Amino acid sequence: MNAKMVKSSIIVGVVTFSALFAAGSVSAAPKKFAGELAYQHVQYLTEEIGPRVAGSENETKAREYIIDELEKLNLKVEEQEFSYTRGGRITESANVIAVKDNKHTDKQIIVGAHYDSVSVGKGADDNASSVGVILETAKALEKRNLAYDIKYVFFGAEEAGLRGSNYYANNMSTEEIHNTIGMINLDSLLAGDNIYVYGGAGEDGWIRDLALDIANKKKIPLETNPGINPEYPEGTTGDWSDHSPFKAKGITIAYFEATNWGLGDQDGYTQTEKHGGIWHTKNDNLEFLEREFPGRVQEHLNHFTNILTWVLVDIKKEL
Repeated sequence: MNAKMVKSSIIVGVVTFSALFAAGSVSAAPKKFAGELAYQHVQYLTEEIGPRVAGSENETKAREYIIDELEKLNLKVEEQEFSYTRGGRITESANVIAVKDNKHTDKQIIVGAHYDSVSVGKGADDNASSVGVILETAKALEKRNLAYDIKYVFFGAEEAGLRGSNYYANNMSTEEIHNTIGMINLDSLLAGDNIYVYGGAGEDGWIRDLALDIANKKKIPLETNPGINPEYPEGTTGDWSDHSPFKAKGITIAYFEATNWGLGDQDGYTQTEKHGGIWHTKNDNLEFLEREFPGRVQEHLNHFTNILTWVLVDIKKEL
């Protein structure tokens, strides 16, 4: 898509946001129209760059875009390069790490999402959506004084087997693990019929519970896994996204996504009643999502940006 078309589409997206939310339904939100900026990031990553396969030129372009956006926020940004061998082929990728530092503590929250995609579709849902939400949240919190560090981590090569998040987690020092209050993962936020947050079992789910409490007070329809599938107890989820390596290190996790646990095998993989799964298909693009689910993209970006921002402001446990 050429630059003129991208600019026109972004304007349409902003107008849509204004129409949806100008009535004051998010008047208490950290941003007046939370999600607008996230939408623009999703649009750039998917329409200007396109599919972002691990190790590809487009994955590199996406990484450079993320770095540029983070540096605008005066964050300390670095690349964590890694490589892996698959099918006898060596592939190079990198994580992007940005730190919002509180000089008075070493305690931190890790907020993460992968920026790569599969080759089919444009990866709007999976996972430009989460990159956009985190970038907007980082901007919303730019001038906020928090009681801990936030480490924003954008993982490469998730679709190749959680390569980036595994590399990051496996290179954490014992001290960093000890100082990590929790890891919040975001993945595939646009397409699903419902919006969810998950966490560990029992007290290990306290970030999930905090998010649900905030959503309830703000009248946002955030849910958690209802536990109808005995393989995934209520409030928990599987180990198929970037939270998994951190959970394995004993770090408290929370995981945001949009899907529908009432469909298919009731494991969260069947996202929509109308079209089944969207991720990893040709339908994972903004044009399809906005045509088939009018307003859903904007609504989900608004809800997830608000919830993530409020959670990061309200976390006080272990401080």
